[in-house]
Amino acid sequence: MTIIRDRRDRCPGALRPWPAEDGLLVRLRLIGGRVSARSLRSLAEVSERFGDGHVHVTSRANLQLRALPGVDGGWLTDDVLAALEATGLLPNRSHELVRNVMVSPLSGLSGGRSDLRLVATELDGLLCASPALAGLPARFLFVLDDGRGDLLDRSCDLGLVALDGLLGQLRVGDAWGEVIPLASAASRLARLAETFLSVRGDGPTAPWHVVELADPLASVRVPDPRLPAPTAAVPFGVVPGGEHLRVPEAGLDLGTVTALTARADTLVVTPWRGILIPDEGRHV
Repeated sequence: MTIIRDRRDRCPGALRPWPAEDGLLVRLRLIGGRVSARSLRSLAEVSERFGDGHVHVTSRANLQLRALPGVDGGWLTDDVLAALEATGLLPNRSHELVRNVMVSPLSGLSGGRSDLRLVATELDGLLCASPALAGLPARFLFVLDDGRGDLLDRSCDLGLVALDGLLGQLRVGDAWGEVIPLASAASRLARLAETFLSVRGDGPTAPWHVVELADPLASVRVPDPRLPAPTAAVPFGVVPGGEHLRVPEAGLDLGTVTALTARADTLVVTPWRGILIPDEGRHV
């Protein structure tokens, strides 16, 4: 894919807010969409106090706040930034923009071939532990499908699809990579991300995505016959493992968040602009 870049990406974060018409917009990354009830309530309180009073969700299963106050040409005020950090959703300032890890939302709750939540957590740890990986573009995305096929239609830079409980096949841009043990998947993905950084170059014209590289990032393999067929999005309503609720376009206000978080200690934001409430007694 030939794309000529003339600038670095501008994907927003807490330390790089986007100046919208109604104020500053910030995005907070969630690993696999998981968010604790305490953090989500705290974020709703921040929005009630400083923003438009709503928590918004994105198609990458992240959270956003809008209409926040800023100073000095577009930085959050110190009190707003401190309030965001107090939610626990900004665990690493230097790597906040690169913690882009999407996971099948029902992984570990119902269905799927393997619980990929531990792979996602390990990958996040490796991303944040590497000073070099802080340089990934903020649009660079990891997608982990647990073998049910619900994220196969999601484009990614690097990814993994579980073939069974022990093995998975890598996704490298729009191509298939090696079949590897799931136990080594996080480290393999992190190394590929480092390779991407080493070959992409630097400056405003450097590629944002794996598919934009002139040469393949890794050896291209044939799709494994054990790969699942793509499946539809998790439907809204009661599903095995929990209840999937559609988030209104206006977002979630504090009252709604308070009611939702009373039902589970951990919730899962989904890539279909929804929020999953796991069954009572389930640990996410």
